[in-house]
Amino acid sequence: MATSTGGCEGNALPDSSAAAPSAPSGAQTVSSVPAAADTTIEASRQNAVTQAVEAATPAVVSIGVRKVQRVRDPFANDPFFRYFMQRPQYREARSMGSGFVMSPNGYIVTNEHVVNNARDIEVYFPDGETYPAELVGSDRLTDLALLKIDAEDLAHLTFDTDSDPIPGEWVIALGNPFGLFEAAEPSVTVGVVSATNRNLQSQRDGRLYRNMIQTDAAINRGNSGGPLVNALGEVIGVNTAIYSDSGGSVGIGFAVPSARAVEILEGLRTNGSVDRSHYTGLDVVEVTERIARALGLSEVRGLIVRDTDPGSPAGAAGFQPYDVILEVEGTRVNSRDDYVARIFDFRPGDELRFTIERDGTRRTLTLTLGRRG
Repeated sequence: MATSTGGCEGNALPDSSAAAPSAPSGAQTVSSVPAAADTTIEASRQNAVTQAVEAATPAVVSIGVRKVQRVRDPFANDPFFRYFMQRPQYREARSMGSGFVMSPNGYIVTNEHVVNNARDIEVYFPDGETYPAELVGSDRLTDLALLKIDAEDLAHLTFDTDSDPIPGEWVIALGNPFGLFEAAEPSVTVGVVSATNRNLQSQRDGRLYRNMIQTDAAINRGNSGGPLVNALGEVIGVNTAIYSDSGGSVGIGFAVPSARAVEILEGLRTNGSVDRSHYTGLDVVEVTERIARALGLSEVRGLIVRDTDPGSPAGAAGFQPYDVILEVEGTRVNSRDDYVARIFDFRPGDELRFTIERDGTRRTLTLTLGRRG
């Protein structure tokens, strides 16, 4: 079904050349608003949100991508066609996303899912300028990507990595929803920080969203990669995911927090990728009610060590079978997902403190991550 947009029209104004009707006898004429009052009204329209939007807008961009997509074969379940048509079929497609400039020399942040499999990437600025972009690097697990354009002295946004988002504080999401506005000022939505430290995992593509900022500022398809800014115009997160059956906002959106985004982006700028080849040598399973009863544990949580690889970092750290891992770096471990989420940002050579329970006694073990392979 086609849709259209239109303006709200009122009655046409009379021709200015026609004689204006005179006021009825005894009627009072209405004078225009005094200049002082008009100035006061204009000033009252300015607030922290409008000032933050004004400051951020020049650095928010649209990302145009030409990519190759695999086409679903409608005859995939037909034995005859599957036998004679085994070659996968692909097509070229265009998609749009959002991003923002993070440095005056042309480094631009967006989401990995916006630019994956891209053949060509173009960056559209609000003033109409367009630049071809190079993919510097991307990280599938955190869904972040770093682009570079050949430009200097660009308006750019700064990350707030010194303060934690406060549930209830005002936040502003900027971007290009549904790719509607290719080279124009970004769309603005306002909400609050709904929650922090949300851990999500995409069952479809294996992305691990950790310590995410949840917001009710409307984030739709196409907003991916745009900034979530505070009332000072500083980036507190990179808009990345939504919870929705339709693809439209239902008031539950998620952003990668700035501190984590900066760490990943610096790695991408330096190496083009993130080194996740860390290795522990631990073989663990989740603690169940049956295991908890057998070991006399007070809680049904954590991971139990089944074994350690010979000569592994876990063995060197002193882990033994039947140790129960309760915390990693001071963070509670309730499940295997908690464990994976806690260690996957660390790199080979990093030291991790594990709180374990052994024979009813808690103790701390320090494990130095090795390198897989």
